[in-house]
Amino acid sequence: MINPYFSDELTMLRDQIRRFVEAEIVPHGDAWEEAGKVPREVFAKMGELGFLGMRYPEQYGGADLDTMASVVLAEELGRCTFGGFSADLLVHTDMASPHLANVGTPEQMARWMPGITSGKSICAVAVTEPGAGSDVAGMRTRAIRDGNGWLINGTKMFITNGVHGDLFFVAAKTNTEAKGSRGVTIFAVEQGTSGFSVGKKLNKTGWLCSDTAELVFDNVRVTGDQILGEVDQGFYAIMKNFQNERTVLGAMAMGEAQKAIELTLDYVRDRPAFGGVLWDKQVIRQRLAERAAQVEAGRQLVYSAAWKDAQGMECVKEVSMVKAYCGDLVNKVLYDCVQFHGGMGYMRETPVERMSRDARIQAIGGGATEVMLEEIAKRL
Repeated sequence: MINPYFSDELTMLRDQIRRFVEAEIVPHGDAWEEAGKVPREVFAKMGELGFLGMRYPEQYGGADLDTMASVVLAEELGRCTFGGFSADLLVHTDMASPHLANVGTPEQMARWMPGITSGKSICAVAVTEPGAGSDVAGMRTRAIRDGNGWLINGTKMFITNGVHGDLFFVAAKTNTEAKGSRGVTIFAVEQGTSGFSVGKKLNKTGWLCSDTAELVFDNVRVTGDQILGEVDQGFYAIMKNFQNERTVLGAMAMGEAQKAIELTLDYVRDRPAFGGVLWDKQVIRQRLAERAAQVEAGRQLVYSAAWKDAQGMECVKEVSMVKAYCGDLVNKVLYDCVQFHGGMGYMRETPVERMSRDARIQAIGGGATEVMLEEIAKRL
């Protein structure tokens, strides 16, 4: 199908990523699920191919591409059927490191960006807390001035790449007098800093090969050159990058949904039932056709929002639609795919079983569906 949003360069990029996923990810994903982590060497391989810095300046190992490149990456990672791997990589490329790219000084970029684009330094973003998820205003982690530096105290929760990460972009309240979400600052904190520790690795329903952790900050001292952007202005940086994060999550969801439909089509066309195969049943054909149409609509919604973002246009409403629609749709698709696989759909050896567990978080992480619908409603 001709895609008006795609240049020849993006088409070639998609093919390259798909070949890498099929050769380097799919054969090893089950082992990573068992181990509960993605090997660091995979990040390095992707860094060598230029997949980790596509949106960043060439001088730091990037390719100076735009939002559409992130969408291509996310959609193809979604097709790998291992949501945990996709989450690890996309947190690194599109949810954590953009904080450095967006507001980092030249000195900060030179210090940290080469490690990020090469895959030698894995990064994470630490915003969510035990009592503050989509509601960033509920943040309780504090950073107080201490001489020429700051002391960070608090706990972060559900942090992807939390166990094996090297560089963390941490949001903390720096002005306790400010109301709501104001007075938040983002700090770059390196693994191994005194007082910074992993509270525990979390045991999840899905995304099993993605390490997710509780992080503890106990008088973690940082210096002024570890502040990203302006003091007390971190909330606006978080909100800005939420648009990118939600767009790539939507693209990832549509990649997952498309792959699940393809796997289910293969299954129902071969599965004997009632003197024929399952594909002979009108209800199955029509339901899969309906889901295929909805996935195509979701994909075009993602592309449209990404294109607007790449043009610098206001697109909060469209991105919120992407996150709400695609996060819910991938769950509906996987429900049907498991159903049409019958008993095999409930077996751990079947990809759609794993994908159905992985998909559940898509309606929660990065902005719950209900929060997204409120953002849309404000702009109607």
